[in-house]
Amino acid sequence: MNQSCRLRYIIFLFLFQIFAVSAHAGLKVEVLLNALDSPWGMAFLPNGEMLITMKGGALMRTDLKTKSFRWIQGLPESTVQGQGGLLDVALHPDFSSNHWVYLTFTRKVAGGYTTALARGQLNSDRLDNMAILFTANAVNTEGRHFGSRIAFDDKGYLFMSVGERGEREYAQDLSRHNGKVLRFRDDGSVPESNPFYGRPNAQPEIYSYGHRNPQGLAFDFETGRLWLHEHGPRGGDELNLIKAGSNYGWPLVTFGREYSGFAITDKTEMAGVDSPVFYWDPSIAPSGLAVYRGSLFPEWNGDLIVGALKYQLITRVRMSGIKALGEERYLKERRSRIRDVEIGPDSAIYVLTDGDDGQLWRVTPK
Repeated sequence: MNQSCRLRYIIFLFLFQIFAVSAHAGLKVEVLLNALDSPWGMAFLPNGEMLITMKGGALMRTDLKTKSFRWIQGLPESTVQGQGGLLDVALHPDFSSNHWVYLTFTRKVAGGYTTALARGQLNSDRLDNMAILFTANAVNTEGRHFGSRIAFDDKGYLFMSVGERGEREYAQDLSRHNGKVLRFRDDGSVPESNPFYGRPNAQPEIYSYGHRNPQGLAFDFETGRLWLHEHGPRGGDELNLIKAGSNYGWPLVTFGREYSGFAITDKTEMAGVDSPVFYWDPSIAPSGLAVYRGSLFPEWNGDLIVGALKYQLITRVRMSGIKALGEERYLKERRSRIRDVEIGPDSAIYVLTDGDDGQLWRVTPK
């Protein structure tokens, strides 16, 4: 490198560091809860309380002002198996009148483990009328790639992601739930308008396919768009705009490689496959996804907030319509694996950190 290039490179690094510090310094992190045992998902109750799932099988109801909490009874029986356990939680869009709470979890069945969906009605510290609505046929004895996030759209349909369970070939197989986004009515029944409903040898719940391990799912009520992100292998984490009947390519196309470094495929795009809106290489290991809509960060409206396990940060993917303009990364200096992100009713960003000493953060502008 000659002297001129070296000088430009030093100036670039200096400016980059100033930007990074100022970006991080622009956020205030308030730790609301400590010592959470592997928290996985969260949902805000209308009265300002929050529900938080713990991977080990517990559901906490907590008052964020007083820090008091209760353990909810009447849960479905979940099993901790590798990455699996009690996973996501979501409220019915009309929760204030019907009190339905939805949970995804790892269920032990004949032949191994799979991802399941259940719901119950919240009554103080109990879920009444608990029922398992759906059990995926993505069954094996492995403990990886269960998915599994929940999102409701503006028509009241429930979307649920299921990982390919380490059996990548099934992500392209419409007879299997592996590596799919599924769509249901709120009672677990299947809409006849689903793209593969009535097709021979296809599961009627399937809405999109060709996914690896989707652990981020969010519906933007302002635009009517459903967003998903998924873990790639070694590289190739993807952010996708989900459309009915679309194929997102795994494992036929990918920007990632085997963990050994060998190629999975030489293709990053293919006819009939929807390409990602954005991808990460190297992998950040994304978990948790929210569309920012709020008043605290007005310039962020419509952008996507992503948590990262491996890179231990949150990233803001700047959006213009359905086009990603780039990303800005925050909070890496806190050295915490991020499991979930949500936008609160107060417009703050709420963050769950991973592990047996997990925390709940409230993130606001400094």
